[in-house]
Amino acid sequence: MQDILNVLKQPFTLGLLLGLLFFAGALYHLMRAKLDLARFRRHLSDKLELEAKNLQDLRQEKDRLSQENENLRIKTAQSSNDPNQHLERELELLARAERHMNLNAPGFAGAWETAKSQALAEIQEEERGNTLPKKIFRKFFGSSETKQIAADSTLDPSTGETQSSSPAS
Repeated sequence: MQDILNVLKQPFTLGLLLGLLFFAGALYHLMRAKLDLARFRRHLSDKLELEAKNLQDLRQEKDRLSQENENLRIKTAQSSNDPNQHLERELELLARAERHMNLNAPGFAGAWETAKSQALAEIQEEERGNTLPKKIFRKFFGSSETKQIAADSTLDPSTGETQSSSPAS
């Protein structure tokens, strides 16, 4: 045992042991760095896979929305040729004009409400079957009769009601 203690006390042995200790520490840190590097690589590859999947989903969504946009554009172009679309557009135009006039023209609201109630009464009479619909006459005789009726009728400024100058109205 004495021989082993003498050998351990030698400067060469102490240097060798100290060198082995530093080598073991460096080897430990090297292995730990390699494990961290492998973990970072896995993390990076997972992140890249997720970003690629998200990018692919975004591209598919963009393609779907582009196709939907194209379909809607085609439908809009086709519906603009539809005669009912023209009537709906004109109805929307008149509704917006009515709102504008009700807000901006002080005397317009009363006359307009009276005209609307008269038109509603006429439509209800037509729906009950008491009178022939004027729509049929407009189709057969065109807009010249409508212009004649409009020229014959006048608006009474005191009541805001339409009065006809001809006996048949």
